[in-house]
This record gives sequence, structure tokens and C-alpha cells, in this order.
Amino acid sequence: MNDRNVHPDIAAPGAFTALGLRAEAEPLRPGLHVVATPIGNLADISLRALSTLAAAEAVLAEDTRVTKILLAHYGIATPLVAYHEHNAAVMRPHLLARLEQGAALALVSDAGTPLISDPGFKLVAEAVERGIIVTSVPGASAVLAGLVVAGLPTDRFFFEGFLPPKSAARRERIATLAAIPGTLVFFESPRRVAETLADLAAVLGPRSCALARELTKFYETVRRGTLTELAEALANEPPPKGEIVLLVGGPPEQAEISAEDLDSQIGKALETLSVKDAAVMVAGATGQPRRKIYARALELANVPKRP
Repeated sequence: MNDRNVHPDIAAPGAFTALGLRAEAEPLRPGLHVVATPIGNLADISLRALSTLAAAEAVLAEDTRVTKILLAHYGIATPLVAYHEHNAAVMRPHLLARLEQGAALALVSDAGTPLISDPGFKLVAEAVERGIIVTSVPGASAVLAGLVVAGLPTDRFFFEGFLPPKSAARRERIATLAAIPGTLVFFESPRRVAETLADLAAVLGPRSCALARELTKFYETVRRGTLTELAEALANEPPPKGEIVLLVGGPPEQAEISAEDLDSQIGKALETLSVKDAAVMVAGATGQPRRKIYARALELANVPKRP
């Protein structure tokens, strides 16, 4: 982590002790403690999280190299244990055995709240099944951090995570999300974000959108506009750098659409698209069920064109 991402008066090494805010490593009750860690700015960690990390018998981390930076920054010497998607099947039985024997273990992700797009879910689920106490130590989350700065409705939202990497599968998945009455939240890689925005625009139309990059860090930026505008802008720019959260407004309130208007939209889409792609686009634009649109598109595609 670059120190420019840290508030100098709060999160510099040793600052908690100097300010009289040192987190004491009080005894931790046995069980699995799910601890949220900063998504960039090391100051975004609670005293309770620091105390939990210091008192745990071990910290289970996706990448021990990443978590080591955080622990060293706050002078915490708790042993680190690697727990990630590649070793989870082997490690999970051993960790559950330790928990059943009364251990107090802390689970963290590389950044943010564990279980959100990381392998912690199965460990938590099996711990719950075995009657092991699971405790949440809440904190930073890229999903919520992005949501509150996007300028989009926050009363309802749906977190999708990463969309499929291939365009065809991605568009199909986007179409299934089109009718959800709330803000859609996605994670995306910098190298793929321009293509994803293009597919979102193609399926959902010019909905309001925000692209949040490097949240809580020195170079934090939030770009707002319609999907069409952002897709066109990024198509002509180098790939952005850093972690990205995409937020897309929900479907506009649709007036009752007549059968004639619906046929007109489907027919226009069929002029340049396959039946499947036309159905995806029209369903996304109208909020109508995709199956209904697809069935009607098949019918219209088989109607002979008038001379």
C-alpha cells in the first residue's frame, strides 16, 4: 500500500498508540470471526477489527502477502494462514477441527468484507452447520462505498459481482438482470470494463451509470453518465487502472406498451440482429419478459416480408 492512501494523522504506523487509541488484544471468545479490512485506505479499519486480529490465534487470509502489510502497519504479530480458492478444500477440514477444539480464528479477504466475491462462504456455512459460533466484525465494503457515491437510488440494489468474460454470455446474463427494480452493482477488471460497458449499453439502453475507480485511495475517481456515454468514452481511451465498481440505475418506469409498439421494436431489432440478440435487447429496453419477447421475435422472423 502506498502511504499516500493513508491519512497521516490517523493511520501512520504507531499513530493509534500516540493518540491513545491503541486497540487492546482482549481475550477473544472461541469461534470464527469474520473481519472486514480496508479496501485501500489503511485508516478505514475499526478498533474492534484491530483488537480481533491481534487476539486471534491465527488470521486466515486470501493472500498472506497482502494481509501482512496491514498487520505490520498496526504492529500485529498474529500468525497468518493462507486460505484461498486453490487450497480451500484441503484446508477447510483442518480449520474446522481447530474451531471445534475451541480456537478463535479471524477470517479476512484481501480487501473489504469477506465472503463478497471470495472463498470464505463455504467455511462459514460449514462452521454454522457444526454449531460453531460465527461473529461479524463489520467494516469497509466496495459495494456500499460505490453505492453511496454513485448518485443512483440506494433504496434497492442488487450485487451481481463479476459478469461472464465472454460477450455473448455476458449479454445473456445482463438481460436476465434487466427487470430487477433496483440499482445493479458489478465488479469488473480494468482490461474488460470498456467491453462490459458496451454490452450493458446494448442490452439496457441509456440508463444512468457510475464507474467508481480506486475507492478510498489517493486516485479515487467516480465518472457518471449514461451507459451509452461511458461506453463511448472508454472505447476511445486506454484501459483505466485500479479496482473498479460499476453501478447501473434500475429500469425506468415503463408505461403500458401496446402489442403494436412491441412488434415495432422487435421488428426494428431484427433488421440487424439475430432473433436471440434482438430478444435480449428489446427485453432489456422494455422490461418485458425475455421469453415473451423471444417467442414473438420467432413469430415475426418467420413472417414473409411485404414486397
